[in-house]
Amino acid sequence: MTEEHGKLICGWKYPAPYDIYNWPSWEQMKRHEEEFADPRIRSSQYHAVIDASGELCGFAQLFPMLGVTRLGLGMKPDRCGRRQGAGTAFVKAIVQEARRLKSDDEIDLEVLTWNERAIRTYAKAGFEPTDSYEKMTPKGMSAFYCMVYRD
Repeated sequence: MTEEHGKLICGWKYPAPYDIYNWPSWEQMKRHEEEFADPRIRSSQYHAVIDASGELCGFAQLFPMLGVTRLGLGMKPDRCGRRQGAGTAFVKAIVQEARRLKSDDEIDLEVLTWNERAIRTYAKAGFEPTDSYEKMTPKGMSAFYCMVYRD
């Protein structure tokens, strides 16, 4: 992922209730060196997802944990919920890259329990819920599932 990709992603705006996934402005993220605005984190954890025409269509964070790669991902808002199967293919491509980089790691992700569209997509891509818990979000405490990829 390049800095230019990060700037573009900060400009993406999801409609409610998915607006919880909106990033702060690039300037704010850069000022605090948050996530992909920090060059070290960006180069070690973040990947741009580019479509066949060369357009940025999403991103993936491959967060390293002991024996686990935790996925964070986002698809460009105008591509969400539009084409049947596009989200599943997107997630499978990210899993394939995570598996290529750390073949022995378990792969998991966290998803808000109310996000049924994402949960269905992740299930179709091979993930299943293994745990639930509450954690802080930009909008307060929320319930999450941890979903683990099953080959």
